[in-house]
Amino acid sequence: MSFEPHIAQKGPFVCDEEVGKKRAWCACGLSAKQPYCDGTHGKQNTGMNPVVVSVEKAKIAWCGCKRTGTPPYCDGSHSRLG
Repeated sequence: MSFEPHIAQKGPFVCDEEVGKKRAWCACGLSAKQPYCDGTHGKQNTGMNPVVVSVEKAKIAWCGCKRTGTPPYCDGSHSRLG
């Protein structure tokens, strides 16, 4: 059985970030601290893990719909959601 990520919001989370800082993007969509991981994926046994990146830009558009083809960044996939 495969877990279908929850759509946290139908659009990106645009956030100011600190360049060089590591961030863990929530891939399952269940975190209460969107767009960041709070460990809910483990408590809910989703089988998913966050995507950890080193921030390269001061402003990031994190994917909110969890359907991006370029995780963890928004690629406009939310525009194709029903």
